[in-house]
This record gives sequence, structure tokens and C-alpha cells, in this order.
Amino acid sequence: MAARAWQRMLSGRRLNLLNPSPLDIEIDDIAHGLARVARWNGQTKGEYAYSVAQHCVLVSRLTTRVDSDLSPRWRLAALLHDGPEYVIGDMISPFKHAVGPSYRDIEDALLEAIHVRFGLPAKVPVKVAKIIKLADRASAFSEAVDLAGFGEAEARKVLRYSRLLRAERLTALSPEQAKAEFLSEFEMLSALA
Repeated sequence: MAARAWQRMLSGRRLNLLNPSPLDIEIDDIAHGLARVARWNGQTKGEYAYSVAQHCVLVSRLTTRVDSDLSPRWRLAALLHDGPEYVIGDMISPFKHAVGPSYRDIEDALLEAIHVRFGLPAKVPVKVAKIIKLADRASAFSEAVDLAGFGEAEARKVLRYSRLLRAERLTALSPEQAKAEFLSEFEMLSALA
């Protein structure tokens, strides 16, 4: 008997992790899951863990500081850049590298299905991917310094990021607040895109 490769979502959808269908993806499932997945494996200051949902909203907003003309469509792609983590969790980068390409393949297939579900191309243009990556790294730097106990010099050395842009001082939101903020950003960007 083959091992089960699907996850049941609160919406009732069953998402096949090895062959994800855009038809099995719902934004409420994504927002709910990401609001409960902790960045930095939960090793952050504050009453709540800093969630992937909150991180994604920050990355979306930071993209406009990288490129003020970035269209809402690509900001939506930035908001969804860690979307697969709603079902597979947030694995820290050193562990992703240790696991190897099989993890990346699953993550990429999930992201492509998410993109298609919300009217984006399966793969974003290289220029847009670079903007999202820069905003993602800026977010990680701010998170490291504000929430994960890094000093700025240590964050620069470990994350290999020189503060090109910095977020406002960060504090972690409750899962309910993070979910609401994520959904609000999604609705706004979807309407504009």
C-alpha cells in the first residue's frame, strides 16, 4: 500500500504534496497555516512566535522599497513566496541545504500550484524573483536583529546581508492578528492586480 501523500485542510480540501493541484488550494487555508508556522523555529522574543504569515506581509511591503514601480501582481507573488510552508512548515535554510534537492522540488511544485491558483505565472520573471529575494533577505535581517537575538554584525556575517533596507522595528503578532493581516494584504493586492 502506498504511503499517503496528501494533507487534509480545514476547508476540506485534500492537497497532494507530490502532485499539487491549484484546485485544492484555498487562501484561507494558506493564511491559517502560515499564521501558525513559526519563523526561526520559534526562537524569537515576545509573547508570540513570529509567523510566516507576518513575514510574508513584510516581504510584500518591502518589495516596494526595492522597486517603487513594482506592480500589485508581483507584490502578490511576494506575499505568496513562502506559501508552500502552510502545508510543509518552515524549514530553516541550513536544514533545507542538508536535505537537498528533493525538498526544493516539492516546495517548487507547491509554489507553482499556488501561483496558478491565484492567477500568477507558475514561475515569476527573474527580475521579479530577485526583487522578492532582496526583500526576503531584508526581512530576515530585521527579524534576526529585532526578534531572534542577533546583533547587527552577527546578522550581517551569518545572513550575508548588508543592510540595504531595513523594516520598522518588528514585534510578533498573535496568530489571529497575523492571519487577518495576511488576508487583508491578499485582498488588497488581488483587487489591484
